Amino acid sequence: MSYNEFMDNMTFSDRLLAWFDDHGRKDLPWQRHASPYRVWVSEVMLQQTQVATVIPYYQRFMEHFPDVLALADAPLDEVLHLWTGLGYYARARNLHRAARVIRDEYRGEFPCDIAAVQTLPGIGRSTAAAVLALASGQRHAILDGNVKRVLTRFHAIDGWPGRTEVEQRLWALAERHTPAQHVANYTQAIMDLGATLCTRASPGCGRCPLSEDCAARRQDRVADFPASKPRKTLPVRDTVMLMLRNASGEVLLVQRPPEGLWGGLWIFPECPVDEDVGQWCERRLACHISPPEIWSALRHTFSHFHLDITPVHARMDTASAVMEGANAVWYNLASPPALGLAAPVQRLLLQLKEESRA
Repeated sequence: MSYNEFMDNMTFSDRLLAWFDDHGRKDLPWQRHASPYRVWVSEVMLQQTQVATVIPYYQRFMEHFPDVLALADAPLDEVLHLWTGLGYYARARNLHRAARVIRDEYRGEFPCDIAAVQTLPGIGRSTAAAVLALASGQRHAILDGNVKRVLTRFHAIDGWPGRTEVEQRLWALAERHTPAQHVANYTQAIMDLGATLCTRASPGCGRCPLSEDCAARRQDRVADFPASKPRKTLPVRDTVMLMLRNASGEVLLVQRPPEGLWGGLWIFPECPVDEDVGQWCERRLACHISPPEIWSALRHTFSHFHLDITPVHARMDTASAVMEGANAVWYNLASPPALGLAAPVQRLLLQLKEESRA
């Protein structure tokens, strides 16, 4: 039998597994000494984030929290500090909450039943399936972004994958293609194929083990799949962030409420855009400030709106005092505490530090 005849007789999963043997990724940090905990943390970090970005964060996270009990027992601030810069902080909050559920309700052992796993905060159907498939070899289909792209192209499925009817069809196909054996390798293989060959831009169809039967390629419509999410114009909100410094040069930060926008993270005090900064500080912080210096505005984009930030730098009079409390700290630029910082706050603090050196 020729190689081409051999490939023709192979199933979808057979081809992926054969490709994975030669080309799959087998030495990622979470693949070493794989456990449900290690795989779970990686899967959460990898949501909407590239592998190359995740690896250093994952390694630092594992050094601090080598097991689920270490994560559960840690304060949220410590978790958010290690997550700073990775974005989508609800992932970190849910990871921490889920670890505490595992500690308190499952005696510190990650549950092995997929229904139980899906009840944990922040874990949906695909993440639960990926953890149990990759760490325990259980047969569960996954449907992350990479898999959606592979399946929509292979089967030429029209429509945005986020639509309920399209997603249901993709789940049925994912279930159909998932083999009974070698599930961990297959799961990693289909994710790797989407990440390294069946990419959104410039896919490597000539090297793809599925290309001969790929409907999108046969129709010369690879670029049409998957269909893009219908665009909508994001609204714009405005805020003023006050970078207030005391006589020692420390910067005032306040902690956001645990839920909602930047939940649990530390940010600068925010003043409404239509208020006088000096008067706002007198009324809300009981302090007097030097003439404020307005910095260049910056934009931070969330999934559902743009936030235009006007940074304002000012020093407090020596006679003024804002006391530290449960939700306020003086942040030392030279010896920063381990706090979870919102991304624009982290950027502005670095600018302040650079200016302090000048």
